Amino acid sequence: MLIIGIAGGTGSGKSTVAKALLTEIGPENVAVIAQDSYYLHLSHLPFEERSRQNYDHPSAFENDLLLKHLSLLRSGQAVEVPVYDFTTHLRTDETILVEPRPVIVVEGFLTLAEPELRNAFDIKIYVDTDADTRVIRRIQRDIKERGRTLDSVCHQYLTTVKPMHEAFVEPSKRYADIIIPEGGFNIVALSLVISRIERHLSKYYSNDKSDTLNT
Repeated sequence: MLIIGIAGGTGSGKSTVAKALLTEIGPENVAVIAQDSYYLHLSHLPFEERSRQNYDHPSAFENDLLLKHLSLLRSGQAVEVPVYDFTTHLRTDETILVEPRPVIVVEGFLTLAEPELRNAFDIKIYVDTDADTRVIRRIQRDIKERGRTLDSVCHQYLTTVKPMHEAFVEPSKRYADIIIPEGGFNIVALSLVISRIERHLSKYYSNDKSDTLNT
């Protein structure tokens, strides 16, 4: 199994890269997990207090659960990935079943910031996109998809997103094996990653066929 971690600032195009890999390699070979699914379940806090939490700090995530799930997938077991509701800042009662695949892609802005998590990845990718572009994408996404107001998005960006990006996300770029400028629009970089995955799949299925013949 090949586990790939994709990091980068908010709105950098991490999800676009992950979707491109899923489309090109195929869902029969690739499973995608979002780090956002592993935000802590803060049901013990009232909504007003949950709204004031810093969701851009590494401590906002239950990385232990994500690491456990990656270990289970690597051992051939399916996992139940949480479903997180950004409007309530809570996990829902639903989960998504993720089956083991030859390639597991984990995307999230802090996937390379914590040593324990990045050490679980066989390939580490950082999507590097201009800050102005990222801010515009963030505003559009949070208003359209997460029911936020323009004022709340701007306030969050200035108070937590930008400072946490400078403190944790940007420094994590040094740990990347591959840096992709402009994310999913960088066809050359994507083709290189896809070629690396295809080589892995060739070996994976070759070994699988060999094991079958030897049994």
